[in-house]
Amino acid sequence: MRLERFYLVVLSGCFFAVGLIPVDGEIIDTRVLPNNEFEIIFSSKNGLTYEILRSDDLKKFSAHKRILAKGDLTKVNIGSVPVGQKEGFFKVSTKNLPPLTEWKKSYSGSYEESHGHYIIACSDGGFLQVGETGFLPSTRILAVKVNGSGKLEWKKEYSNKDTGSSQHGRYNLGNSVIETDAGYLLAGSINRNSALLMLNKKTGDVVYVKTHNNGGYDSYEHLAINGDKIIAVGYTNSEDINNTFFAEGKGYVSFADLEGDKMNGKSFGGDLAQAYRIARVGEEFIVSGLSWSENDDLDYAVLRIDGSGKEVWRKTFGGSGEDHCFGMDLGKDGSIFLTGHTLSGTKNWQTYTMKISSAGIVDWENKIGNPRGFNPRYIHDEAWGIRATPDGGCIITAGTGDEYSSYSERIGSESSDRWKAYVIKFDRLGKVEWQDTYGQLGSDWAGEDLALTKDGGVVIAVDDGGFGFLKLSEY
Repeated sequence: MRLERFYLVVLSGCFFAVGLIPVDGEIIDTRVLPNNEFEIIFSSKNGLTYEILRSDDLKKFSAHKRILAKGDLTKVNIGSVPVGQKEGFFKVSTKNLPPLTEWKKSYSGSYEESHGHYIIACSDGGFLQVGETGFLPSTRILAVKVNGSGKLEWKKEYSNKDTGSSQHGRYNLGNSVIETDAGYLLAGSINRNSALLMLNKKTGDVVYVKTHNNGGYDSYEHLAINGDKIIAVGYTNSEDINNTFFAEGKGYVSFADLEGDKMNGKSFGGDLAQAYRIARVGEEFIVSGLSWSENDDLDYAVLRIDGSGKEVWRKTFGGSGEDHCFGMDLGKDGSIFLTGHTLSGTKNWQTYTMKISSAGIVDWENKIGNPRGFNPRYIHDEAWGIRATPDGGCIITAGTGDEYSSYSERIGSESSDRWKAYVIKFDRLGKVEWQDTYGQLGSDWAGEDLALTKDGGVVIAVDDGGFGFLKLSEY
């Protein structure tokens, strides 16, 4: 990459080399400001939004600042130089800009750590995230409701005590939630049995809790409404009871009335090990999850069922390695978007996203990861959530980092040991429009789920040891 200009800026008696790379606006000059700060001046077009991208080593550029140009020359304060940093590189761009952080809030439960799994944008403009506080088996369901600015409205914990028991019980899981006219309807498990919880929207108080013993250690992962019925999907007969993501069970669907009382249910049969998501399309439903392959690895699985649970068709997708499907959403045209992570044809776990038609035919697929440029043999890119976007594409969220004591690498200010939330936007053809990582110095973040916001932005459910709410700007 050729540097058009190169400046040597003296700040507090130290030399700071600033490489300037023109992309969409030519960088004209820099100027030292008071308080150890400096300014970049670049040519611009009035009314266009520009982003200043920064890199420590020319290998990876991250969003630093965004500004609306008000003339043919724009000045932007870059800020002060971090202590000990000797060089920095900047470029100006107007294309495919990843969103910037607007705000970040985090809330914890009664235990040392809490882990969110699912987030929704609520009709009142706020957000609701559900998951657990504590570690298996001694967990409690945690739900946290914030307003549109991330301010806490309420947080509540739920356990076996909410069924009238004197004990909290074990294996209490909060897996997902939807909003209904009657309240927020949460799917999960209480004391090892599948559970439906209806929550008051204003307070989070329990309206009802219903548990269903569907077989062995079982849980509901997700649910949908079909007229006067609740359709909930999940698993039974878990063989890995201490895993909150893939429990190695048998895929299952239940039908309950709107008070949560179970009417009937059945196993999906075949090799479906876990039903993870369900979405309504017309009078039928799309179910996604994980299926055992012939070589005993896992594949993506998608089923189309009617309102009684009868299978219309079933498809599996994946390669010769492990393919774990966790996220699903439907486009406005009925297209099905799937995401998760894969070991098929990759050096380690990478995000694996695809779009298929309403008939189960693959439109496109994309495997991508290692956004910070470390050794790909050691980096895990684990995707959990996906949302279809109005332009026919989708956005996914993941966590990226390494889990190996034998490996540690630094590139500039980035460390492979520190996990970050990873967000990727795909266009309608599966091409990456933008991608970026988000984190905090000295902390581990991982993206668990996301929701689109009314202002055209995104809110990410971040696992930061608590329930993190990360609001990103319009994309």
